[in-house]
This record gives sequence, C-alpha cells and structure tokens, in this order.
Amino acid sequence: MQHPGGGTSTRAIHAGDTEPRIGAPVVTPIYPTTTFYSDPSGQDEVLYTRYGNGPNHLLLQKRIAALEGAEDALVLASGMAAMAMALLSVVQAGDHVLATDAIYGGTRALLDRELSRLGIESSYVDLFSPEWTRSLRPNTRVVLGETPSNPLLRVLDLQPIAEAARAHGAVVIVDATFGSPVHFRALEHGADIVHHSATKYLGGHSDVTAGVLAGSAARIGEARKRARVWGPVLDPHAAWLLERGIKTLSVRMERHNRNGMEVARWAETRPEVARVFYPGLPSHPDHQTACRVLDGFGGMVGLELEGGGAAADRFVRALRLAKLAPSLGGVETLVSEPRYTSHAGMTPEQRAANGIRDGFIRVSVGIEDAADLIADLDQALRAIGGDHREAAD
Repeated sequence: MQHPGGGTSTRAIHAGDTEPRIGAPVVTPIYPTTTFYSDPSGQDEVLYTRYGNGPNHLLLQKRIAALEGAEDALVLASGMAAMAMALLSVVQAGDHVLATDAIYGGTRALLDRELSRLGIESSYVDLFSPEWTRSLRPNTRVVLGETPSNPLLRVLDLQPIAEAARAHGAVVIVDATFGSPVHFRALEHGADIVHHSATKYLGGHSDVTAGVLAGSAARIGEARKRARVWGPVLDPHAAWLLERGIKTLSVRMERHNRNGMEVARWAETRPEVARVFYPGLPSHPDHQTACRVLDGFGGMVGLELEGGGAAADRFVRALRLAKLAPSLGGVETLVSEPRYTSHAGMTPEQRAANGIRDGFIRVSVGIEDAADLIADLDQALRAIGGDHREAAD
C-alpha cells in the first residue's frame, strides 16, 4: 500500500502499511527469523535478516522515507553505524571530508581515528562563516554538517552551503538528529543524505538503539551495499520498537517544544545561569535562521552555569526528577555534562574554543509536566547556592 498523503502524524502512523485484509494484524508483527524461504526460480531478491530486508525493516524504511520526503531509507544498528555507512558509501582512500567543527564527538572520532586509517583525510571548518568554502580541496568528496548542533543548538542555513558543495562536486551529508523529521527535513534544504541517531527522538523512549539514513535511491543503495558487507544490521525487535516509537513522534515533539521553551525562558531569569542556549529564544545567535528553517525548536536546552565545572557537578547531583544520563530525545528528562560524555574526547581548551565550557549542562527536556521539571531544576540551582554558603562558613 502506498503511503498516505497528509500531515506528518498521518505518515508517521501509516506510511508503508500493507494492504488491509480480513484477519491481518493491525500492528506489524515481529519477525524473529534469520532467513526466509527463497524463490526457486532465483528471480526474487533473497530475503535475509543480515541484509536488513525483512518485513520489519522494509516497512520501517518506507515510513522513514515518507517522513523525510526521500526516495529511500536505510535502518541500521546505531547512529554511528549509519554515519559510518553514509561516509563509506561516498569516500575512498585519497578523498577528503570537510566537516563542521560543531560535529558530534563520536563522528569526530570516526573521522580522525578510523577513516584516517583507510587513507581518508578530514578537516574541520566553521560552516557559519562565509569563508568556509576556502577550505574545500580538489579531493573534497563530502561536506558534513550537523543541525541543530550538539550541544550548542546552532542552526545552519543549509541551502547556500549545499549549493556551494554541489558546485564543487561534493556530497552533502547532514546529521539532523536534534531536529527530527518533524522539525527539519534536510533533503528539502539541499542535503544529499540525511542522518539520524534514531536512538533519540525517533525512538523516543530510551529503549532502542538504531540509526537511519534517507536520500535518493541511488545514494541509499550505495550505503545499503556497504551495510551488507560491514554487517551493522538492526535486529527485527529493535526495528519493531523503532516503528512503534515513530508512531507518536509528532505528538511527542509538540510537548518537547512546549516544555523546551518554558524551561529555556525560565532559565534566562536565573542569576546562576550565565547563558541559555535554545534556538527559540531571541538571544540565540541563530534565532532568525531557526524561525525560518525549523518547524519547531525542540526539547534540547543548553545551560552554562556561572560557577563553572564545580557548580555543574553540584547541580547534577542535586537533581531529583531529571536523570543524570547520556543520550537524549526520550520521554523522560535527561541531563548530562558534555565534557564527560559527547565531547569527552576533546581537551578543555578544544571544548572552550567550540563554546563548550566546563559549566555547560545539556538538558534533554522530556514530556513531563513543565512545572515539575522547572521545580526540580530550580531546587538544583538553589542547592548550588547552598553549597557555596556552606563552603564560605
């Protein structure tokens, strides 16, 4: 059955559905099998779970493609697996990747530690500077962006970047994990391949690890070829969990948006907070761009505390409702210090140069009642002040 038209919620629930028949299950069953009966004539494609073409995979890929406005999509075992397959489908020894300097720490490690071993060179550039094109090289095959970025929530104006990259003959890959297809569909802004860590907003319940790619049939076909060799298949049960999570994506994002804005506005009033990072606030450097290119500002909020790293450590220990844990995008509020998690591989000087100081707290605002979240954050901030007074005494 072809995916329905209409809005995002309709596609998230129904895209890729099979033709209805009496007695068929409404919810997709889990197919926990490694292999399937083959066509004795050899004309039909071999179905094999390691190939990622079982029923759970195929339906999920159609649904993601519909959400992104893509010809095809690919689901894999993690966001890092998806990023690796996207890059390996384009570059080879002797090629160059030009990446945003605001890239996720795990992706930076992939570029610097692993692809470099294969003879693929990477360098980093400020994609917010109009001078970034000077860093293009004759062998630049990929321009790699991330928007909104982790953890500063910087929002790229992707269209002119994509046009410049395409004129150079480079493929544009964009990590849009923080936006989700509800808020930002990178293909509409010129990207060739869009990437998500589906562990985050797409799954939405902190119970599945997965990654997805979407793009043209040709681009995703190349990534699929690599995945069949490298083997980062998503198991059928995880695919089923991801499909279930995507069904509620739109309604979850509505609450993430509302809670994120309330928390960000509240945080701006607090003297303990030196700076709030949220693209929905006029104080954010990319607010105007975000208003133009995003369909929602999301649930990610960055807080830089006045007291630096010591204050951040006291703050996270004092939390009662929010959970101190890495990852993001779940229904529960998660708080982390990027210096210990996503950007632990960078030196303090490197982090500071990228705007991530030791007092930085990343808040993945969940879908709890906003008043309860703010009350918890408030008491944690007051606990910082109490620790200061005890130290002074």
